[in-house]
Amino acid sequence: MTTAVLTALRPWGASRLAPYPSVTRRPYRSVGLDPDTQLGVYADHAGRVIEMGKHGTGKGTETSTTTNLDSAPDQGHDQDSEQD
Repeated sequence: MTTAVLTALRPWGASRLAPYPSVTRRPYRSVGLDPDTQLGVYADHAGRVIEMGKHGTGKGTETSTTTNLDSAPDQGHDQDSEQD
């Protein structure tokens, strides 16, 4: 009868681990969703709603183009975006 010897192996990914970078404190503790406006609501550590400032919005569009009238696969597309 052979006795199997189990050797604890260190997982290969463990050699790639490093300490976390320094911690950055955020001015808010939690984010919720206002059901009426569908916007994020930020609360501080005391539970008070706080203003997180304004931010821009973005919009992207994509249109499909066909360059021939037969059914050959000769298509392309255009993309653009707007940022305010």
